[in-house]
Amino acid sequence: MPKKIKTTKSEVISLRDLDKPRFTGSQLVSVRRGARTSAITSQAKNASIRMATSSDFKLKPERFISAFTDGDGIYFEKLGIAVINQEREDGVRMLTLGARSRSAFTHAEPERYVYAFGKTSRAAASFADTAAQTWGLEATKVIASKYTGKGVRLAVLDTGIDDKHPDFKGRGIVSQSFILGEQVADGNGHGTHCAGVACGHVQTASRAPEPGQRYGVAHGAKLYVGKVLSNRGSGSDRNILAGIQWALENKCRIISMSLGAAAEVGDAYSTIYEDLAKELLTNNTMLIAAAGNDSDRPDRIAPIGHPANCPSIMAVAAIDSALKVAYFSCGGTRAKGGTVDVAAPGVDVLSSVPRPQLYELMNGTSMATPLVAGIAALMCQRYPKASAKQIWNHVIRTARALRLAKRDGGSGLVIAP
Repeated sequence: MPKKIKTTKSEVISLRDLDKPRFTGSQLVSVRRGARTSAITSQAKNASIRMATSSDFKLKPERFISAFTDGDGIYFEKLGIAVINQEREDGVRMLTLGARSRSAFTHAEPERYVYAFGKTSRAAASFADTAAQTWGLEATKVIASKYTGKGVRLAVLDTGIDDKHPDFKGRGIVSQSFILGEQVADGNGHGTHCAGVACGHVQTASRAPEPGQRYGVAHGAKLYVGKVLSNRGSGSDRNILAGIQWALENKCRIISMSLGAAAEVGDAYSTIYEDLAKELLTNNTMLIAAAGNDSDRPDRIAPIGHPANCPSIMAVAAIDSALKVAYFSCGGTRAKGGTVDVAAPGVDVLSSVPRPQLYELMNGTSMATPLVAGIAALMCQRYPKASAKQIWNHVIRTARALRLAKRDGGSGLVIAP
């Protein structure tokens, strides 16, 4: 990468600031484990629901959108979750009311809109960027690690990527768009930034990336990018689920999601996402998500957003270079609404953005999340026989304790192996 770069501070407005809508009107429906696809589509048909299956679009994943424009919904076979259009509410009720008998469907919950998480900052510095690396890589001891994530498949689900960026060129990135009418090319910048934090830099024959200021963690990992948010930074659960299934089909060990929906105090986490995340952990895939940016500390600490508030999804808080919790970072609450698992640098984070700018400072739990994902990839390389749950435990166990309440920083600052 170039030795000299120009950076500017981004300003991505909070979800609260824009009062964005929470629910799409459609429904997520959970399916019994072991239920046959034929039974699922048959029961849907009996409820007058035209249900497509994800295997119908295996060769062209982006066409899953037609399941909602030409039909009533889609069943994600690997996930055991269906998404059904809002016009079919009576049909959904019919399916789930039969859950006590022989129905393949168990329960339903509203589909949410999800957004990229980002925020402006105000922070005092302790660690600082140098000509060799960003402050976050120093604080998390990534620079001292001998691991690169080599051999590990890591997926970033976001707004896409500029794969022609000089730091990604020649990396053999696998990508797929799940947004109607938009290619994987990142017209927002958020996705390229997150991908850069997780896996940035061009690989070389040696362990080190090319000369210049290093900002990426697992530069040796195999990067998969699913565009599940539009160029405006928005999407919905159906896009996220499509991206997760795609990442599973590509055997990704780590899935990073710097996105979510704001939660209200007292909101319960999604049982559908929790069941999915728990199942993935037993099958060697770990979901990592941003806690959210809706706080305004010290006056207000907002609860962790969806889907990070699920117990089996690693929720990431943001800290600044003084190792203090970022004023915008969401926190755990005593109510049924999730807890922070770990913290990572999320203020004044330098990473890649689409050409021609190339690099930019961004702030948010969005930036902290791919750093944790990158370190999880390093852990996978360090412990190649470890299960996803064991990798989770390694990340938690090796975190550096911070002078923060557990609700704000979880187990502490993630540390590279």
